[in-house]
Amino acid sequence: MIQASVLDIKEIRTQFPILQEEVNGKRLVYFDNAATTQKPNAVLKALEEYYHHKNANIHRGIHTLAEKATTAFEETRKRVKSFINATEAEEIIFTKGTTESINLVASSYGRKFLKAGDEVIISTMEHHSNIVPWQMICEEKGAILKVIPVNDNGELLLEEYENLLSEKTRIVSVVYASNSLGTINPVKTIIKKAHEYSAVVLLDGAQATAHLDIDVQDLDADFYALSAHKMYGPTGVGVLYGKRDLLEKMPPYQGGGEMIKDVSFEKTTYNDIPYKFEAGTPNIADVVGFKYAMDFVDEIGKPNIHAHEMAVYDYAVEKMEEIPGFQPVGIALKKVSVLSFLIDGIHPFDIGQMLDARGVAVRTGHHCTQPLMDRYGIEGTARASFSIYNTKDEVDVMVDALKRIINFIK
Repeated sequence: MIQASVLDIKEIRTQFPILQEEVNGKRLVYFDNAATTQKPNAVLKALEEYYHHKNANIHRGIHTLAEKATTAFEETRKRVKSFINATEAEEIIFTKGTTESINLVASSYGRKFLKAGDEVIISTMEHHSNIVPWQMICEEKGAILKVIPVNDNGELLLEEYENLLSEKTRIVSVVYASNSLGTINPVKTIIKKAHEYSAVVLLDGAQATAHLDIDVQDLDADFYALSAHKMYGPTGVGVLYGKRDLLEKMPPYQGGGEMIKDVSFEKTTYNDIPYKFEAGTPNIADVVGFKYAMDFVDEIGKPNIHAHEMAVYDYAVEKMEEIPGFQPVGIALKKVSVLSFLIDGIHPFDIGQMLDARGVAVRTGHHCTQPLMDRYGIEGTARASFSIYNTKDEVDVMVDALKRIINFIK
């Protein structure tokens, strides 16, 4: 593992060819990492190598290419197992992303175990993908959805959470790190409290997994969802981790090939986990490429990545405070490198559009967290989110551009 003090960010940047792109005649400054991270050469080469030398369907073929493809696919499953410290590789299910992983749990576990009057707890800062599936299953089953409030700093009110818990609580589903605010939630405490009421807990790890060491056994998480594209991997690949005893009790999410043992017109018997939840031909090449994203992360080291990102974040906050009318949104004590902000008198959409004209990519809008924006009484924010390849010099480019924008408008 590379030590933080000797990180060569310039060399790391050379591994990301897209960072050499120009946007509107300016060198790209990419601060939209909470939406998706860029991909290193190792991942890009893995995709090319797969299609050049291994392309075949998996699990069912006995020819050489099929065996090569199957081996590469299953190697990624083993890699995810070690990456998040699951007990066994069979607890790792491949999905399209965090959204599908959450929907799988809501549709399969929720449909089987929720009944009228039961309660599901989420939080105010959830992404829509961790709100809507629970609304849908609660409406279907007659269950009740409860919401943990947040304070002005963007932190969950744990006393209120404890007050929401009851003997009727069946599921708690919360985000580990907020995509809109950057807040790192005290999920170990949340899980412990939920387990006191025999409730199961799902963690939305889409934002946390690229920045924080994840140990699902230490957390005692029942389910954990993540997306490859948030952590330098390909799009269209996600993971659902679940404890074996829970996964074995759950019915299949979809029907088709691979998820069966035997099919007749009278009865179908289902495959073992994880294949019971992986119907049809999966996104083989991108799953294979995902392994190289995890290798990239581990070579640098999560602590080193987080330390660098937060150094860039802290510098950005310091420089942005020089800008008249700057208002940060979300100032929790524990954060990942997400800076959401407003500037008095300028709509976030205009900020994003004018920054793009200067080659700076930030996200604007409600960030798929409309209830959270309603909590703050705003339509949305501009959001700069930082990754291992971002630099303080790039922050200076953004801040200078914002100052020019303000002078132009005012």
